[in-house]
Amino acid sequence: MNIRRILTGFDLTLRQLGRRRITILLLLLIPTVFYWVVYYTTSERIVPFKLASISEDTLIEVAEQHESLVFIGVAAVGFLASFMGLNLVQKNAGVHRRMVLCGYRPWEIFTALLAVLALAVLLLALYVGGGLCLFFTPENLPGVILGFFAAGMVYGSYGILAGALIQGELEGILLIVLLANIDAGWLQNPLFYEGAQNKEFIRYLPAYFPSQVSLTAAFSAFSFKKALAWSAFYGGVLLLAGMFFYHLKTKIYR
Repeated sequence: MNIRRILTGFDLTLRQLGRRRITILLLLLIPTVFYWVVYYTTSERIVPFKLASISEDTLIEVAEQHESLVFIGVAAVGFLASFMGLNLVQKNAGVHRRMVLCGYRPWEIFTALLAVLALAVLLLALYVGGGLCLFFTPENLPGVILGFFAAGMVYGSYGILAGALIQGELEGILLIVLLANIDAGWLQNPLFYEGAQNKEFIRYLPAYFPSQVSLTAAFSAFSFKKALAWSAFYGGVLLLAGMFFYHLKTKIYR
């Protein structure tokens, strides 16, 4: 693996992303809209919910508005990261194949692509986490941001996998919306989880552990290391699958 090629691929991908100003604007605007909609539509009544990753008996009580803001922050980062992952693979598929013809290895291009995604997700998590402080002060803000970052990397890896598997842009978007809307945008809300049946199914979805990291850090002093480790494992599995299919997609057979 050639470090210089990886750095070149990183620079080219980052420059291409930076030229799309409307994309950057939407990355900043969408979480802001999500936050303000939640702020204006939720109450400050105290609601109990369980930190399921700690134990089914761990019950905490917080303002509904604060819980909803953390939940929607995870959902926003997950949504946006998944679309970024999909876009980085699909939009640049032709460019990547030409780079392979010029001597680059698929793994080098994939590493550069992943580095750009990680940087974008990190900046997005910092932005969304910082915006949370406009509404209330979490118990552990770095932990909340770490949960946002974990959600972004898990769903960003899912977006890469979807982009490597599916050539059509519309089909890829629908595949992402289907899972992200059901998982990060609905089932991971702890208020829904509290009364849900078949909770084991919810625990197997991609956004479960990142959501638990952010919720645990925001409202308690409990350790979230276990949930964070499982987030890394889940994201790693999705990333390895995406890497495998990306290699098949870009490899030039002679």
